[in-house]
Amino acid sequence: MLGLAASLALAAPAVVPTDPVTGVVGVSPRQLTPDYWVARQSEPDRVILDRAGIAAQNARMRAQDKAIHDLHALPASLQAGFVRGEIDQLSVRPQRPLYDGHGQPIDAARLDAFVANLALDRIPAQRTLQYGLVTRRAALRTFPTDTRVFSSQDDTDIDRFQESALFPGDAVAVLHESADGQWLFVASERYKAWIEKTAVATGPAEQVFGYGARGPYRVITGATAFTTYTPEQPQVSRLQLDMGVRVPLLADWPAQQAVNGQQPYTAWVVQLPIRKPDGGLDLVPALLPRTADTASDYLPLTPRNLITQAFKFLGERYGWGHSYDTRDCSGFVSEIYRSFGVLMPRNTSAQAVSPALDRIAFDQGDGAAKRLAAVRELQVGDLVYIPGHVMVTLGHDQGLTYMIHDTAGGGWAGPDGKRVSAHLNGVSVTPLEPMLASDTVTYVDRITNIQRIRPRKPE
Repeated sequence: MLGLAASLALAAPAVVPTDPVTGVVGVSPRQLTPDYWVARQSEPDRVILDRAGIAAQNARMRAQDKAIHDLHALPASLQAGFVRGEIDQLSVRPQRPLYDGHGQPIDAARLDAFVANLALDRIPAQRTLQYGLVTRRAALRTFPTDTRVFSSQDDTDIDRFQESALFPGDAVAVLHESADGQWLFVASERYKAWIEKTAVATGPAEQVFGYGARGPYRVITGATAFTTYTPEQPQVSRLQLDMGVRVPLLADWPAQQAVNGQQPYTAWVVQLPIRKPDGGLDLVPALLPRTADTASDYLPLTPRNLITQAFKFLGERYGWGHSYDTRDCSGFVSEIYRSFGVLMPRNTSAQAVSPALDRIAFDQGDGAAKRLAAVRELQVGDLVYIPGHVMVTLGHDQGLTYMIHDTAGGGWAGPDGKRVSAHLNGVSVTPLEPMLASDTVTYVDRITNIQRIRPRKPE
């Protein structure tokens, strides 16, 4: 609970009219284009952080942030206690009521089955470490099951067993296998969780870490891109590649040599991992249409590009933990910055406090004046955190600070002063100041941290 002094200092909700066209507080149709916000920048093409600066930033992230995992540092032989400890951190038997997609309670027997499939009693005293590459966009799960579970019978969007997702070409370390043999517990650079076994192809460390280690590349710069359909090689047919995924380019592919039954001149010939029948890793050519939104390298980190990349997701459905082949608020942030080659932790809880970023922290005793002063100083690309949510700054307009964010909800004061509870449920543009977290508490009141990606001051 807030103390009395802090509660008296809460920011008064801004009285802002709802636009009659959009139906959203303070947002007109013209504000739903990237050009509108780019035009408001005095130096839209200013380089915020150059390639060397981004490399240094990523090195700090890997060295300082415990949410980032160094797969190279894992021992060649995994001890049972280590593996058990990693699983126990994630796969904790739920104590609160849960419901399935039909609204039926998840009873004790079903919970027992989820726990039994962890196969904790089968963890060997020592296990030889295996590495692999992810071959398709695949969910990361709390338990080794695709059963979707929910906190209430009337909410079937937020699956409480959904953690995140991995993408084609992501490297993983395999730590354990489920009792039914269908799931692997893996460590990736940014997350540890359960993934379907069929989405991982295992191979020697040099092959896994060598994949894409050198250029040339194609970097996905659209919200998504898809490889060309091919019946000859189904594993790389219409494969979804999300923003920031980088795939090796086979630049010396012979012009007259078909790729999966198709002349390649209208596409980029890229190399993708597939899973062989025995689970092993193979690397094969695939076609990525030249019409897809891609680039030969990560984009320059500029205000123009930050705004443009964020707007490529506008209107996309909110997907908790990367459900629905989309993304949630922190995934949205991660994918935007990944298109510039910037490494971010996966979850808001880790992003918000990362010691590798330029952080402004707030506590319960900080009043409205301090918070609003920080809001007025926000710059394009700055990340604003409230409990369980993150927003990306677009800029300032008509006395308000505007955000683009991937949100399941949202609310603001109506003409009668009562809270209007919206269901934005997607990537949205909203002003920050009028947004309400409850009937009386604003988003500004709840800011916990502001993070900025920019050159570090000398320490």
